[in-house]
Amino acid sequence: MEFTATELADVVLIDPVVHEDERGFTMETWRDDRYREAGIDASFVQAVHSRSARNTLRGLHYQIRQPQGKLIRVLTGEVFDVAVDLRRSSPSFGRWVATIISAGNRRLIWIPPGFAHGFQVLSEHADIEYRMTDYFAPDQARTVIWDDPDLDIRWPESAGEKRRLSPKDLEGQALRSAELYA
Repeated sequence: MEFTATELADVVLIDPVVHEDERGFTMETWRDDRYREAGIDASFVQAVHSRSARNTLRGLHYQIRQPQGKLIRVLTGEVFDVAVDLRRSSPSFGRWVATIISAGNRRLIWIPPGFAHGFQVLSEHADIEYRMTDYFAPDQARTVIWDDPDLDIRWPESAGEKRRLSPKDLEGQALRSAELYA
């Protein structure tokens, strides 16, 4: 596995070694010792699989009192994936990083606790697997609005199609008024 740091402390891109032949492929997506050597000390308690249609935008989600680290990978399709640092004490507070992850590039992204996460589907649909370090707690779930001008995330154009957002995502808070981490 190749671990690549991003411009935001602790957000890491992971490119697995893929063994491929005419039968198909195998790849290792998690190996505790290698992740720990790369500075990712995570223990997962929950895994979720979601499917979203083209131009679905989910996020920017986080949990305030039960922060979750998330290991994200795309099983089918392609997404523009975003992590936003919500730790007020961090030198990168309020900054974001984005990357394309897809079934084709087989890349994973590690988003540590203290960050919001969101994505926009670029393909016809995308199946996404999340491994999380804490359980989903609906009463702790928060959303920063996806198009907050203070964040100025450069989401991909939606090719004239309307973005698909949930009512929860449409009602997200501005970063300035959101409940954040210390």
